[in-house]
Amino acid sequence: MDITKEKVVKALSGVMEPDLGKDIVSLDLVSNLEISGSKVSLTVKSSNPALHARKRMQEAVEFGLEREFGSNIQAEITVEALPKEERTVETRKVMPGVKQIIAVASGKGGVGKSTVSANLAVALAQLGYKVGLCDADIYGPSIPTMFGVQNESPKPVEVNGKQLMSPVEKYGVKMLSIGFFADPDQAIVWRGPMATKALKQLFNDVTWGDLDFMIVDLPPGTGDIHLSLVSELDLAGAVVVSTPQDVALADARKGVGMFKLEAINVPVLGMIENMAYFIPPDAPQFKYHIFGRDGVKRLAESLKVPFLGELPLLQTIRESGDIGRPAVLQGDSEAAAAFRSVVSNLLEVLGKTVKK
Repeated sequence: MDITKEKVVKALSGVMEPDLGKDIVSLDLVSNLEISGSKVSLTVKSSNPALHARKRMQEAVEFGLEREFGSNIQAEITVEALPKEERTVETRKVMPGVKQIIAVASGKGGVGKSTVSANLAVALAQLGYKVGLCDADIYGPSIPTMFGVQNESPKPVEVNGKQLMSPVEKYGVKMLSIGFFADPDQAIVWRGPMATKALKQLFNDVTWGDLDFMIVDLPPGTGDIHLSLVSELDLAGAVVVSTPQDVALADARKGVGMFKLEAINVPVLGMIENMAYFIPPDAPQFKYHIFGRDGVKRLAESLKVPFLGELPLLQTIRESGDIGRPAVLQGDSEAAAAFRSVVSNLLEVLGKTVKK
């Protein structure tokens, strides 16, 4: 059988891009097609940058060509991640109206990751950005408490004949959490696949609308949720939170390493040192580095990732989270200033200027 460009294109039109639900030809994901006798070489772009997704795409293309031309065909397939600048609403299946999706992660629990997520979201909203916050900490959702919306629930809304959820909104931040759907006194005991399915619903079955930023509060550690997030979302990058003591830094190093894996390949936008120091209210001339000093800053330098700043250990930050009013709302307080400084540094890394 003669191998022609028309026949190759016809064969490839049967290969689907799994995340986008259309064939790779109609999505214009095929390029550099060359034919020499029984040898066919081409490049395919994949919406999912993960190594396993690119491998599956390569196998699908090879199978499509063999089905059309037989096993004697020599296929040389190169699969590349679709560059961010080429991604459109059509080639971005999840949250197409969100410009920047940022994951906030930590290697271990108890380092204040959710507190940081809540305050980053509100601080960005204060600057005039349209912001969303997705609480992906399936097993320990705390965002509803930190915003004082424990008794609220997303409202159903019909969009193009499909039933979706409208996120809860407060302090200028649209938010959704599994905590809205679970009994606060009942432990969430889910296996990985069930948790992953619930997480995808938070991303897909919600009318998020057009947003400048989506902050995704991840569960601590590395596991199914993180892998699902990377395969599902087009992340602008990740922020890793840690306290400065050695036991936390060891896990923070692993967290950074996870995002740098070839199979995940998500930029680390920076690291934040939380609970960096304590200043007694009755003795402001003293500063105590209870958990160690500059541990996260040194780790960020060694890993060659940006250091976004340090946050103090303050009773007001804890109290603000408990009463549902993030500390960054405290006007000119030390806590608010610290969070705003971190956000300013994050925007600088992203190449954005602080809105006035």
